[in-house]
Amino acid sequence: MVGTTEDVRGARQLRRLETLTDVVYAIVLWRLFMLIPRPGIAAGEWTGVRDYLGDEWIALALVTIGLAFTIIYWVQSNTLFSALKRTDGRHTALCIVQIFFVLIFLYSLRLGIEVRSGLGTRLVESCAAAAVGLTAAWAWNYARRGRRLLRPEVSSEEAQALAKRIMAEPITAIATIPMAFLGAVFWELTWFGYPFLARLLRLPGGEKKD
Repeated sequence: MVGTTEDVRGARQLRRLETLTDVVYAIVLWRLFMLIPRPGIAAGEWTGVRDYLGDEWIALALVTIGLAFTIIYWVQSNTLFSALKRTDGRHTALCIVQIFFVLIFLYSLRLGIEVRSGLGTRLVESCAAAAVGLTAAWAWNYARRGRRLLRPEVSSEEAQALAKRIMAEPITAIATIPMAFLGAVFWELTWFGYPFLARLLRLPGGEKKD
């Protein structure tokens, strides 16, 4: 009976954790929209769409990266949560730390837009994104170790495949760190290598049935 009570409590805590995660990502999406340069004090400097894109391309690129980052990690969190039957204190703590790093990433994007992207802001963004991915991997590996938090229908092979797939995000973020020293263009282009790396990690040893 102790185990049953623990499962019920852990399942309820998992639902609350999912709600918290969704709320944070919803706030992040709204804040990303608010970061888009819009008419205001500097509106007189734009004489057309071409001038707007020419002046604000860095800010728009940062918002695009942030939007892609948010979508990828929100989808990832839903995928991982759907494979869990419950959570516990340590897993919840790791997930909340991950959410904190998501907010740090958003803050670094704001810095990059408001004070203009520089080496320092690029490094903070890369490190924050890497921290989000590494924390997610840590939480998932904890959850699947000994199958302590997994649903019965999720096979160990599927859990292993997921552990491999979710490394595409932090590896991409880590790869952007040296690129930050080469300039904004190289740094931003490296982010767009994510789809190729994600596909590469899915090729061998994919999900298998028991």
